[in-house]
Amino acid sequence: MELKGIHHVSIMTGKAEKNFEFYTKVLGMRLVKKGVNQDDTTSYHLFYGDAVASPGTELTFFDIPHIGPSYPGVSSISASALRVATTAALQYWSDRFDEFNVSHEEIKQRAGRDTLAFQDFEGTRIILVADNNEQGVAPGHAWNGSDVPVAYGILGLGPVTLTVAKPDATVMILTEVLGFRRVGSYPSLVGEQHADIEVYATGEGGAGAEVHIETRPDLPVARLGRGGVHHVAFRVPNEAEYDVWANRLTGLGIPNSGKVDRHYFRALYFREPNGILFELSTDTPGFDVDESMDSLGETLSLPPFLEGRRADIEAKLRPLVLND
Repeated sequence: MELKGIHHVSIMTGKAEKNFEFYTKVLGMRLVKKGVNQDDTTSYHLFYGDAVASPGTELTFFDIPHIGPSYPGVSSISASALRVATTAALQYWSDRFDEFNVSHEEIKQRAGRDTLAFQDFEGTRIILVADNNEQGVAPGHAWNGSDVPVAYGILGLGPVTLTVAKPDATVMILTEVLGFRRVGSYPSLVGEQHADIEVYATGEGGAGAEVHIETRPDLPVARLGRGGVHHVAFRVPNEAEYDVWANRLTGLGIPNSGKVDRHYFRALYFREPNGILFELSTDTPGFDVDESMDSLGETLSLPPFLEGRRADIEAKLRPLVLND
């Protein structure tokens, strides 16, 4: 029983309309689901992914207008990554970011890969990672519905970086509970005075299956707001293994949400010892369970257990106009 990699990363936004513009028009990702936060149905939940909504390709955003800013620090998912095919794609993105006035760094090496870090309009820190034919979890399929050439398009999720004050307990959860393995390290780009960033992988490994641990005891505890990452989810291949994971967490005495049906996947939530929220999510049944692949994200999708409340939910949601 082995996790397959990163399933999705969920982030906070205060401006869903501008968020949609950035992730579909600038980054060229596909809106694969327009739903609601199932725990607070007055809030939209947007999912962006690859051309066919493959597991392991979704950045998701909870829309909370007027939410305050995030404050970086420890006990946080401090960076999320998106995969592209080649280093040439990174150069394309560097030029495109200049065109759209997107704040970004130069191309740098992280964990032996060429990368390009940037921030969206709310300060979300994202790192583009070039696959360059690396072996590991297979990439997704770039969306051809934007002006970004498919050869340079986003192919799915890359590593997440966890910034913590005390790494040992987090590493214990990753390795002894979730089955990750240490595969290397690389120098901190912040400065030589900081510890190397440790790299842990699961499944087939590669960019789509890694967690990077940054140790920063000098930082305050992060405060989550707009642009901040709410949680990271890891891929469980099917519901049979999901049941085993649910029993495993409970058997180990790890406080968790219990089984949660999100309709598009099954979920389990728990916090690792530094307070970062982890989720285990199934690859099945997928985002096309209630929409055709050709029409993903075009209408407000509600799971069957909320469908009977559609009129009330829609009445309480603010108008959301997403211009294609």
